[in-house]
Amino acid sequence: MNPVVHVLVVDDEPRIVEVVRDYLADAGYRVSTARSGDEALRHVRSITPDLVVLDLGLPGIDGLDVARQLRRASSVPIIMLTARRDEADRVAGLELGADDYVVKPFSPRELLARIRAVLRRSTAATSSADGPLVVGDLIVDPVRRRVTVGAEVVELTASEFDLLALMAAAPGRVFTRGQLLEELHGVAVEAGERAIDAHVKNLRRKIESDHRRPRRLLTVHGVGYRLFEP
Repeated sequence: MNPVVHVLVVDDEPRIVEVVRDYLADAGYRVSTARSGDEALRHVRSITPDLVVLDLGLPGIDGLDVARQLRRASSVPIIMLTARRDEADRVAGLELGADDYVVKPFSPRELLARIRAVLRRSTAATSSADGPLVVGDLIVDPVRRRVTVGAEVVELTASEFDLLALMAAAPGRVFTRGQLLEELHGVAVEAGERAIDAHVKNLRRKIESDHRRPRRLLTVHGVGYRLFEP
């Protein structure tokens, strides 16, 4: 693991912070820590981490508000830490643009695996692609990991990009939610179909002129989703 990869761990439980920090440092990551939402936002502005591990139950500004503020200015990958009972918060976090989540109590090994999966998706180019995928006025460039709609560049999270790239490679094909979960390894599989629905909802806000009446990313009722075929 490249030691320059910088992870910010945000949790108000000192023991969790200590264990996660030490485990990630042993795995070769540079680690910074924060124990409140305010501190986390200050750190992000000053150190620009490569990934944020973010507890939702923070004092002061809670994790959902931190995620919301991060997404206004950054596409930094976010992995949420949540309590098992907080399914609504997990879905809300995904809808805000988080890439994955880990349920407490968790093992450091599980968290490390999730971090590696999210970082692979956020940095890896699709080497098998011959060039950009063009679907009408939508252009998905797997090598540069860039999406444009018309002349406008659209900022996506790693999970949103991978979901869109998968569908753009086969416009018109209907993907079930189960297929999308299977293809996108590491996208909060425990959240099931609701995780995919949250990512689709976010994508529509970014690539549709009216996300309530989508023309590009379409629902196939009772089955899943498809990207329009010009």
